Amino acid sequence: MPAFGASDKLEKAWGVEEYAEWLKSFLIQTGAYGADIIAHSFGARVAILALSKDSSLGDKLIITGGAGIVKPRSPEYMRRVKRYRRIKKLFPKFAERHFGSEEYKSLSPLMKESYKKIVNRDLRAEAAKISNPTLLIYGQDDSVTPVGEEGATFLSLIKGSKLVTMQGDHFCFMSYPERFNSLVLEFLKG
Repeated sequence: MPAFGASDKLEKAWGVEEYAEWLKSFLIQTGAYGADIIAHSFGARVAILALSKDSSLGDKLIITGGAGIVKPRSPEYMRRVKRYRRIKKLFPKFAERHFGSEEYKSLSPLMKESYKKIVNRDLRAEAAKISNPTLLIYGQDDSVTPVGEEGATFLSLIKGSKLVTMQGDHFCFMSYPERFNSLVLEFLKG
């Protein structure tokens, strides 16, 4: 996937839409069109958008630690954004060093633009269009995409989906691979 690992770098900022188009093209080119899809975190955003446009792109969908629900912005959050924008106009380097998450601060300027496009894209409407059999797996201690927020919301939106909570955090599939693989295989066989 472009801009991940040793893949090609982006030439312009991409949002979820560009990644969904890339996924479709990749599945067609590799002959994997219609395969089962397992997507984690950001990958869930991509899979949800792609399948909402073309359900035949994949068969069954497994989402683990899926992201894509933009929470309402609190007044405190909006005040912090305004403060950041004022400071950035006067002291751009200071603002870049002292505001934003550690993940955001570590990104290149181009990837910061992509990040903003991605995290501000709410996928509720697209999730409601998913008709593929869907298994949602979340770690009970996931603080990045909490099961009670992201998982429960996707469960309410994706018709016929099933939600399973297991031990672990955002990377529960890595911490407890036997349990995760068992859930996935059971779902795929069903």
